Amino acid sequence: MLHVGIKNFYHNTRLFAVLGNPISHSLSPLIHNYAINALMDSKMYKYIQGIQNSQTFYTRFCLPLELNSNALYDFILQSDLLGVNVTVPFKEIAFECVNEVVGIASDIKAVNTIVKRDNSLIGYNTDAEGFFACIESYQPKNVLILGAGGSAKSIAIMLDYHKIPFCVANRSIEKLAFFEKFAKTISLEALTNESLVTPPKYDIVVNATSSSINNELPMSSEALRNLLSNCKLAFDLMYSKNELTEFCKVANECKVRFLDGKNMLVYQAAIAFMYFHLEKEIDSSERDILFREIVASMNYAIGI
Repeated sequence: MLHVGIKNFYHNTRLFAVLGNPISHSLSPLIHNYAINALMDSKMYKYIQGIQNSQTFYTRFCLPLELNSNALYDFILQSDLLGVNVTVPFKEIAFECVNEVVGIASDIKAVNTIVKRDNSLIGYNTDAEGFFACIESYQPKNVLILGAGGSAKSIAIMLDYHKIPFCVANRSIEKLAFFEKFAKTISLEALTNESLVTPPKYDIVVNATSSSINNELPMSSEALRNLLSNCKLAFDLMYSKNELTEFCKVANECKVRFLDGKNMLVYQAAIAFMYFHLEKEIDSSERDILFREIVASMNYAIGI
């Protein structure tokens, strides 16, 4: 069992955290704490638990890589944490450790937000919800996902849930098997060749590969330019702290709107914030106002 060193942190403090490994790079404490402070000056503060007394704090914990679902359950339940965000590599074991799974997380089989309620752990997946919140205004009719890893699966399930047609392209054909039940699939090589001749048209092109981590493109520059020149939005799930990713640089050069992982981070964090702190029933119009205020404050915190 993990040693719970945060028990009795402060008796009246409402404590939240992001859990992962590595975790020192996480922007989650910055954006959550900034939003908490910003809302103290908002008329919407009345809907947020504990915020009136400035007793809410969000931090981060690096957990051991060998952590299992039982240890994670004990750590959260026995600590003073009222809610956590979970990042790599613990989203799958977070799904296994909660008492109840809500919404699309049950289909994705991964949880990134946990709320402690009446000695039970309730799990959500705000990654998928955050992605959809980012693209909803573009009213996509056809989406291309580059990559077939965990993030691509979450996005695919969310797109399928909203009945938005999509195609998945990946270097390894074997990994495409998961997607064949609800999407078109194509090898990255075939897509590259097609794009060099007659590029297919997609409303949104999503880079769900890890190429940006290595400052690379997911496909040849020429093929990518042809693809992006026909789309409304280019979306890289990765982000660079101080500059555009290579994928977003190409989109910018093609004069195509682009978003990156910071945008998705903010939207998923804002949704998690609502799960953590919403104290009472709120009508849809005021919920929308509150959500926009949270997003605006988080965007400001990281300069977007």
